[in-house]
Amino acid sequence: MIELPCFYSLSSPWAYFAGPRLQDIVRRHRVKLVLKPYDFQAVVPRTGGVPLRTRPQPRRTYHALELDRWRRHLGMPLNLEPRHYPQVVTDPDWNKRPGWMVIAAQNAGLDAFRLSHALLRALWAEERDTAAPHVRRQIGDENGFDGAALVLAETSPAVQALYKQYSDEAEALGVFGAPTFVIEGERFWGQDRLDFVDRALDSLRARQGW
Repeated sequence: MIELPCFYSLSSPWAYFAGPRLQDIVRRHRVKLVLKPYDFQAVVPRTGGVPLRTRPQPRRTYHALELDRWRRHLGMPLNLEPRHYPQVVTDPDWNKRPGWMVIAAQNAGLDAFRLSHALLRALWAEERDTAAPHVRRQIGDENGFDGAALVLAETSPAVQALYKQYSDEAEALGVFGAPTFVIEGERFWGQDRLDFVDRALDSLRARQGW
């Protein structure tokens, strides 16, 4: 089965926007989606990305314009300034913990995509604090998982090792944003590149005789 790695952060509105179309691509191409939350704050400055909070004001205002355009285009609810997206970061792990939870679910063979999209939707559309363990536990339970068990597994050696592995892979591949998809070493950055991901998978399947 063809694997489709997705490098992203659980604080990315673009990863949230990608959800429904990504799910459709995975279904149609019968690929294995491998979610790879990575240490965005550590990796991106080293690979050429510019985190939102460090961008000049014109870039930040344009970011908001693009979010508004895309939420209307896709018909997906999104708050432009979600209550629990910190403007000043006091907890460096605030967006890592939901990623750890997704890795824990995926490592256990569960439907990590469903959990991931629920966590992103909670932050960007439902005004819920996904940095809080009780909120993540609730979201897990609401989506048919054992939320408490997944929260407990977040800091396990296995999950932490995978998080470091995904971060190292992202840096080695030159990933500088989220979401970034990789097909045969070729990077596709952004939810607006999903059409190209779709075409690349068509080509790959044709070459493999699927």
